[in-house]
Amino acid sequence: MAYIAHKTEDGRTQSVLNHLEGTARLAASFGRAFGAAEHAYRTGLLHDIGKYAPDVQRRMQDPEHVSKINHTSAGTQEASRLRDIAGMFAIAAHHGGLMDKEKLLDGKFRYKPQDYSAFQREISPKAGYLAPQWAERDPLTGSFYARMLYSCLVDADFLDTEAFMNQQQTRNTNSEPMSVLLSRLQKYVQGWYPPEKPINVQRCAILDNCAEAGDGEPGLYTLTVPTGGGKTVSSMMFALRHAVKHGCSRVIYVIPYTSIIEQNAAKFAEMLGSENVLEHHSGVEYGDDGEDEELNAANQRKRLATENWDAPVVVTTAVQFFESLFAARTSKCRKLHSIANSVIIFDEAQMIPLDFLRPCVYAIAELVKHYRVTAVLCTATQPALNPLFGEYLPEQPVREIMRDRDTLYRFFRRTTYRMEGTLTREALLSGLLSERQGLCIVNSRKLAQQLYDALPCQSRFHLSTWMTPTDRRKAIANIRSRLADNLPCHVVSTSLIEAGVDLDFPTVWRQEAGLDAILQAGGRCNREGKRPMEDSIVHVFRLQGAGAVNFRQQTDAFQQAIEGERAMDALDTIHSYFEALLKTKGDAIDKREIIKCCEGYQFREVADRFRLIADQDTVTLYLPTDDNAKELDALRGGWYTKGTLRRLQQDSLTLYQGDASKLYSAGRLERTQDGYWILADPSCYDHQRGLLLLSDAGMAFMV
Repeated sequence: MAYIAHKTEDGRTQSVLNHLEGTARLAASFGRAFGAAEHAYRTGLLHDIGKYAPDVQRRMQDPEHVSKINHTSAGTQEASRLRDIAGMFAIAAHHGGLMDKEKLLDGKFRYKPQDYSAFQREISPKAGYLAPQWAERDPLTGSFYARMLYSCLVDADFLDTEAFMNQQQTRNTNSEPMSVLLSRLQKYVQGWYPPEKPINVQRCAILDNCAEAGDGEPGLYTLTVPTGGGKTVSSMMFALRHAVKHGCSRVIYVIPYTSIIEQNAAKFAEMLGSENVLEHHSGVEYGDDGEDEELNAANQRKRLATENWDAPVVVTTAVQFFESLFAARTSKCRKLHSIANSVIIFDEAQMIPLDFLRPCVYAIAELVKHYRVTAVLCTATQPALNPLFGEYLPEQPVREIMRDRDTLYRFFRRTTYRMEGTLTREALLSGLLSERQGLCIVNSRKLAQQLYDALPCQSRFHLSTWMTPTDRRKAIANIRSRLADNLPCHVVSTSLIEAGVDLDFPTVWRQEAGLDAILQAGGRCNREGKRPMEDSIVHVFRLQGAGAVNFRQQTDAFQQAIEGERAMDALDTIHSYFEALLKTKGDAIDKREIIKCCEGYQFREVADRFRLIADQDTVTLYLPTDDNAKELDALRGGWYTKGTLRRLQQDSLTLYQGDASKLYSAGRLERTQDGYWILADPSCYDHQRGLLLLSDAGMAFMV
């Protein structure tokens, strides 16, 4: 008798044996990077043995009249007999997602046992403890390993099934080896040598330093480079040199904000070839599930690659990266095994949210310790994480890539920081307007709008996340043009301008916040060093009547760090700031008790608790324009695709659920049958100021 695992509409069948062996081989290839090849192979062999049950086979022949049968419990029970806890989690979860340990062990998820003993006539799973010896050394390590084993299984299961259904053996990634990418990068930078200007001499020295360090041993590194030092290209040089030296499979570049990921991904595509760079975050989709007939092969490959990060260079967000590591859903976890044997660059490492700092450090340490990962914490303001890493990675030192950071920071010092104390709004605006061009960065979108409204119309600009990406891009282009032409230009922005927006102002005003934010703001002042340092002032101020409740711990740590009139941009001041901040936070660096849940194998609970974005739920609000009427009609009618949402992304913004509900109650928004939000009242949005939630827009509430 031939036992059937899958059947196509045209009647082709795949045997259970063929599927089990195909899945096992793929899973073993994924697990090999971290010593789990044998264990992953056995897990693949066992995962679908429930399909040997007579009732499952009857359903394969007659799905219309035979009810669906749970087949995962069979493999789970066999893993249990083998005392294979990680295998139990992986097999039980391979369709429905990881579950908490209590549910796995109490058997509530199982249906009536089926007679699946026929599997013994076709396969003979190897007995004994097949996991690496370190895998169950402690609960934290064990739960992380269970996730990675699960990832190997579900990706192998998907790929083997896909290959059968599509009558193909493997996907064609069409990407190139790391050695070719390194050669391309070396060719890209060769025109920089010999450098002429002093600043380029230093940038090339940083690049050379990173190239040399790339030949070092795998482990945990820091790359501390001041703003303007060219760390994006230099960190990629380290990563590719290291990958070639040690046979790493890919480079993963983790960026804190979606607002800068597109420009970095575009830069890497220019240097390395677009076919080798995968951009993966909430704002990008490749392909539309059959919507676009003209969808080219390159985009189709990238769409498939986002499922399991099957690309040599992956550019993603911190949210996508860390939430995947703590997820329970199959779709999120499928790519995790691809992180093994890689080089990971954490750009702007100081931006890891403090409330989740401990679990994030634990995850990085696990990857470095057991999964052949080299991690690089890359920033101009290096957080003081050595003691925390020492708890989870005591046997490996943190190595700094740059040799003489003090000299480097002295050279790149282009601004003078000045404490201005508490200012009235009138005094702040007067100071900003005293220069022909200036930038003011504040801590709230509401305040940014109010200050913008008080500026002269002919020279004012505004930037915040209450503006659509389209309007932000237009504003930045206009600002850049006016700066270049030395025209009057006064910008009020939220902190979004501090992340990768390369504008150069003669003076900057920064509302008091954390030291890292203040120094990022300083990176927008005299960026190219064309003006004297003493004339390029970064004014740090408190605003009368505007509290810093959300930044109290950061501002307190900032005040401690600069006691005694210490230079704000000195390395020891930066270190003191982060030490003070971590001391102030205390146990709150694991505010949701993620570590405790991981130790208890509470996978669903961890996934529910680990949300980096915000405590409040957010929604996407789409704004009507002259060009998107067709897409919005599709949204209203329910016949939209992923491509529809992708095209609308540039005309959207994120709003808290509570604020959206209030706007909806006031008749300012419409909500589609599928729960999407569309702006119904055009007066609530201004292309220069963004979304208006203030009283002058006719709203009855303030935010």
